[in-house]
Order: sequence, then structure tokens, then C-alpha cells
Amino acid sequence: MLTILAITFPFFALVLCGYLAVRRTLLPLAAIGGLNSFVLYFALPCMLYRFGAATPIAQLLDASVFGVYLLCALIMVGVTTAMTLSQRIDWNNAAFGALVAAFPNTGFMGVPLLLTLLGPRSSGPVIVTIVVDMLITSSLCIALSRIGSGGAHGSRAAVMNALKGMAGNPMPWAIVLGALSSWLELALPKPLMQTVGLLADAASPVALFTIGAVLARSQMSTADPAPMKEYVPVALKKLLLHPLLVWGAGHAAIALGAPLDPFALTCMVLVACLPSASNVALLSERFGANTARIARIILVSTALSFLTFSAAVSWLT
Repeated sequence: MLTILAITFPFFALVLCGYLAVRRTLLPLAAIGGLNSFVLYFALPCMLYRFGAATPIAQLLDASVFGVYLLCALIMVGVTTAMTLSQRIDWNNAAFGALVAAFPNTGFMGVPLLLTLLGPRSSGPVIVTIVVDMLITSSLCIALSRIGSGGAHGSRAAVMNALKGMAGNPMPWAIVLGALSSWLELALPKPLMQTVGLLADAASPVALFTIGAVLARSQMSTADPAPMKEYVPVALKKLLLHPLLVWGAGHAAIALGAPLDPFALTCMVLVACLPSASNVALLSERFGANTARIARIILVSTALSFLTFSAAVSWLT
């Protein structure tokens, strides 16, 4: 366990550094957007392209990983929405609570962390989970959030807006280009590949630092305190229920004869053990949900995941 904590500690320490940098005003709030843009549009796409190009195409098109992970994401969305809908929490807030419970911080945190823990072989299953979360889980929850504010027409418009947003997100395109390079066995010219490599190597530290900065900014900019009962249970669902659900569904699929690699299942469970994705707070603000509640779910899940994620690694590896 101490060996695992020694591996995971630097990743969470970088998140803490970003958080403290903002709280202590060492990093101006205006600079956070620039860090986020660097990670989203430059460093992380290069990392995902490099992973995709180096991963056999069969791993990137693993239907068993896709199906099991998608099923669990849909169950998480359904369960969380049903358990949180109330007079105080409407469809909009319930849907974004469900999204934050089902959407791990795979891009900014999971990719570098799992690569360090499990090696390059983990990139295939991890990339599949990113595709599911970005294209399906996010679109579904945004559509659910529009129920009660425009009916079916509002939901369709929200889904279309979500798909347009996904089309402008460079990460799916980086995955697609990497998969094409792997399939066609193409290689970039050496100077270009070295440039991609430099940007990819910068992704991990800057992304983790940015997570902490975004969490601090969200906490500082939301003055409406949400009761603990409205965010702590959702954070615990993310850290406990989600990985247990993936573990159970994966083993059930294997027992039924699905060609699911046990190593891929381990990767999927560890992805589910990750804290909530920090970009959900930005989405919730855009669609008028209670951003204070979402920010606190992300903050609590990130803080607790240092212990829960390390314990899961100790159990599974």
C-alpha cells in the first residue's frame, strides 16, 4: 500500500499545488483559462494522439469494453437522477448531479495516472471510456437537464448543442487521428513527432495543476452553500458505487462468455474509481444548474479519491 501511495501521491500533490496557488493568489484567476486551453487544445490531444497511434486498433475498437462501460454509465445516470430528484433539486440539477457521478476525470487525471501504474497497455481501454463519457454520457445528461424547460424540443436542442460542442472538442479528433495512424501504420515526420511528444509530456503536470486551480476557482466563485446531504452522497456514489458497478458488470459479462480481457476490466474499474471530471462544473454553469453543488461534489470526490483510488489499486493489482 505504501508503494502505491508513493506512486499516486505526486499526482494528487500537483492538484493540491494548483488549488493552493489560486487560494493564495499566486496564480491569478484570469490565468486559469489559459492553462485550461493549453491542456485542452495542445497538450492533452497530443498525448491522446500518441496513445492512439501506439495502440493496436483492436484495443481501440473493443466492443466488450465499450458495452460494459456504457451500461454502467447509463445505470449510474439513472440511479443518481432517481435518488436526487426532489422539490429542491429539479431535473436540471439532478441531471448534472448524475453526470458528475458517472463522468470520471479520465482526460486530465486518469490517462497519466493509469499510464504510470499499468503501463502503455492501459491506453486502449482508457481511450474507449473517454469516448463513451464525452459522446454519450454527457449528451444524455444534458438532454435530461432540459426536461421541464422546453420538453422534447428543449432536449433535442440541448443534445444538438452538446454534439456541436463535442465536434469542437479536439480530444475526440485526436483519438480518431491516432486510431487511423495505428490502423494504417502511419508515422509522422520525426520533427513533427518530437513536437507532439514535447506537448504530450507537458500534459500530465499542467493538467493536474489546472484541476486544482479550477476547483479553487469554483469554490471561490460560488457563494450559495449547498447542504452536505445534497453533495456528499453523490461524491460517494462516484467513488464507491461506480467502480463496484463496473467490477460486477465486467465479471458478469465474462461469466456470460463476453471476450472481455481481465486487464481491460481492471483499467475500467480504476477509471471508475477516479474523482468526478472538473469540466462538469463549467457545463453546469452554462446550463444554469447549481454550480456550487457540482463544485463541491468534484472537490469532495477529488480529496477522498487519494485514499479510495490508492486502496482500489492495492486491491486490483
